[in-house]
Amino acid sequence: MKWQWKLGTFAGIDVYIHVTFLLLIGWVGYSHWLEHRSWLEVLKGIGFILVLFLCVILHEYGHALTARKYGIRTRDITLYPIGGVARLERMPEKPIEELWVALMGPAVNVVIAAGLFAYLFLTGSLVPLGELTVASGNFLERVMTVNISLVLFNLIPAFPMDGGRVLRALLAMRMDYVRATQIAANIGQGMAFLLGFIGLFSNPFLLFIAFFVYIGASQEASAVQMKNVIGGIPVGRAMLTDYKSLSPRDTLSRMAQLILAGSQHDFPVIDDGDRVVGIVTRDDFLSALTQHGQNVAVSAIMRSNPPEIDSYDMVETALNRIQESGFPTLPVTHAGHLVGLITAENIAEYLMIRTALRTSQAVTI
Repeated sequence: MKWQWKLGTFAGIDVYIHVTFLLLIGWVGYSHWLEHRSWLEVLKGIGFILVLFLCVILHEYGHALTARKYGIRTRDITLYPIGGVARLERMPEKPIEELWVALMGPAVNVVIAAGLFAYLFLTGSLVPLGELTVASGNFLERVMTVNISLVLFNLIPAFPMDGGRVLRALLAMRMDYVRATQIAANIGQGMAFLLGFIGLFSNPFLLFIAFFVYIGASQEASAVQMKNVIGGIPVGRAMLTDYKSLSPRDTLSRMAQLILAGSQHDFPVIDDGDRVVGIVTRDDFLSALTQHGQNVAVSAIMRSNPPEIDSYDMVETALNRIQESGFPTLPVTHAGHLVGLITAENIAEYLMIRTALRTSQAVTI
């Protein structure tokens, strides 16, 4: 099942809505029906949520367009019931750049709230905040207050929210990046426990947010530690050197034989000039085998022009390129010749072996 649908592409960035977002729309509509028994009120409630999430999308574009200024592409933006997520290809390497990327999301909400306040003030439409609720009151003023709430909530110093990244960036200006991340992650997990505790006695939805924050903080710390561990390791040490390859003229039956004969999942496709022209993944192979049978040529299903990596490049570079390209396996070349394959699994296995060897040496000593 496809769990998200594409809303469109804006400023070169794909925007998706996750299927769980429909649960929020349904809940809002049902709540308004129970309270008002009016379809008009139901439509108003759903309209308010849609406008709110338009503000969330603009918030994410604040991050994405600022990241683009620093040469960082955004893969996509996805809307979930708890907010939006902009998937950057990587985080900025300089703390000051990360600081600006993190702050520009809430800055968009500040601009929206300020613009709405100016309009309401000049038109004399402002009403006391006590007269507003989530479901009733002046529509534009409710949108304004929600944007202010988004700013305050997102600046809570907890990963993966903006405040956690702001805190990490500020700490990284004074200390090692890994240590800064660990401190920010610990604070984030502490905030998660606090949110969860408050949620037990007030809003159960805070329990869900607390879980999201706790997991996000843990993942961020693990990712940075992994990046630190693989620093300085050349691809040649972690690549797969015992591999089989295919010709563009080979059929799927040939690939089936190779898969059954060994443990290799993805295969490089090499033309007559010993040039890598594509990669055939196991998933693509199985899909094509189901739809077209085993007599289809490999050239018809291969992923063409895979990005290459040199055996002298660093493992960190290879891992980033795997993530950015969408190729699970990359060809490793040197002096124009294919010398191996590199995958995220190979990198993980190399690190496990290296850790085991270091532990063994420490015990022996």
